[in-house]
Amino acid sequence: MDDIDFRAMVVTETAEKKFTREIKQRQINDLPDGDVLINVQYSSLNYKDALSASGNKGVTRKYPHTPGIDAAGVVSDSKSPDFKLGEQVLVTGYDLGMNTSGGYAEYIRVPAHWVVKLPQNLTLRESMVYGTAGFTAALSCFKLINSGVTPDKGPVLVTGATGGVGSIATAILAKSGYEVVAVNGIVDEAEYLLQLGAKEVINIADADDQSGRPLLKPRWAGAIDTVAGNLLSTAIKTTQYGGAVTCCGNVGSTELHSSIFPFILNGITLLGIDSVNCPVDMRMQVWNRVASDWKLEHLDKITTELPSLEALDERIELILAGKSRGRAIVKIP
Repeated sequence: MDDIDFRAMVVTETAEKKFTREIKQRQINDLPDGDVLINVQYSSLNYKDALSASGNKGVTRKYPHTPGIDAAGVVSDSKSPDFKLGEQVLVTGYDLGMNTSGGYAEYIRVPAHWVVKLPQNLTLRESMVYGTAGFTAALSCFKLINSGVTPDKGPVLVTGATGGVGSIATAILAKSGYEVVAVNGIVDEAEYLLQLGAKEVINIADADDQSGRPLLKPRWAGAIDTVAGNLLSTAIKTTQYGGAVTCCGNVGSTELHSSIFPFILNGITLLGIDSVNCPVDMRMQVWNRVASDWKLEHLDKITTELPSLEALDERIELILAGKSRGRAIVKIP
């Protein structure tokens, strides 16, 4: 199969700090070594993909490179007894699309332990509507709920709620009976967030305390933060006694400025969310929840389907500008 030609997005560094994106022909033998060769049917667009596709060396060290941290498709070749030819599978996380040739291509080849069998009651397309963003959202909900934050304890805050992670977290929590207060983004999407199940939508300014006080009046039973920076700091000091806050993103900042008082006086728990190297047993638990009681009826409300690899360019620029709503998936013929 090594001589099979296939199409892929290739990002090339043409000069220092100058990058181009093209759809090019590649061959199977161009791919890295791995146990499982997958014919990709769908991929998705995440913030990390947009960074990689723009030449961010903090995400991707070497170019030329094919981005795409998510992929769903059919096994075309396998050295692993765990995966059979024709089996439907998905890959999210690990090094896919970062420094390993990623899902913006008709084929990927990866280690067997990166591959997850498609859960029952989930299609390849649906799995990419969730993708890394959806898995991160579900993992955030999973950890928040397991920390003891229950619907009867009060509202749960979701920051960055118009983004991929925030949209799905809002919808999963609402489906699970929680009163969700969603933080609106740069573009006014209040109606969209209410359709996802949010009970209340607040502006960024309402969730961004500038007083510098170490503690504020409790407002939330818990919070799912996708932004970090001062929004995360504010969420921590406005969460009620015994509550929990999850942290999974850094689009706002990579720094956290907080006193220890919310933790030692209010018993707040800060839960880090890592969807990249999440152990396979927990990964399967979360995916099975996504495919069953957390499966969302209104996936199309949060999804934009791009018809080809060529259509990715415009959406990449939107996500870098902070103007992307919900999830974007790409169908790969």
